Amino acid sequence: MTKVFSPTDEKARLRLWLRLLDSANSIEREVRTRLREKFNVTLPQFDLMAALDQVSENEGLSMGQLSERLRVSNGNVTGVVNRLVKEELAMRWSPPEDRRTSFISLTKEGRARFREMAQVHQGWIDSMLGDLSDKDMEQLADLLGRTQASVERDREDEHK
Repeated sequence: MTKVFSPTDEKARLRLWLRLLDSANSIEREVRTRLREKFNVTLPQFDLMAALDQVSENEGLSMGQLSERLRVSNGNVTGVVNRLVKEELAMRWSPPEDRRTSFISLTKEGRARFREMAQVHQGWIDSMLGDLSDKDMEQLADLLGRTQASVERDREDEHK
């Protein structure tokens, strides 16, 4: 039975945070496992390919842009990029005017493979969250948005 959170319970927010964390971790663990088993890719590879799929092949993203979008260090991005380049799913190139800057883009094969993975991934998420009605999802999205706004306000207050 699910424990009801009481507004007067001083530990209610802590239990809620733990439940949020557990839910997110459970979904992430399952997605990681399925990506590895079905496609032999890691979640970071999938996430990087998703970022690259949003830009054209000719445009690409710099290593810094990828790090920023994925919220990880350049070092973390480098290893993932190297594997995707080795597997010919991505390519690394530098513009003639600035050979010091590297851009990464998906190859045609990489883009096709990512789109196949993304479609299957969407099905997994639909299935995992399938017990939630449209109204449930709308309410949860609203509550999570409010939660994120509260975290941002608290961060700003903490750094004043």
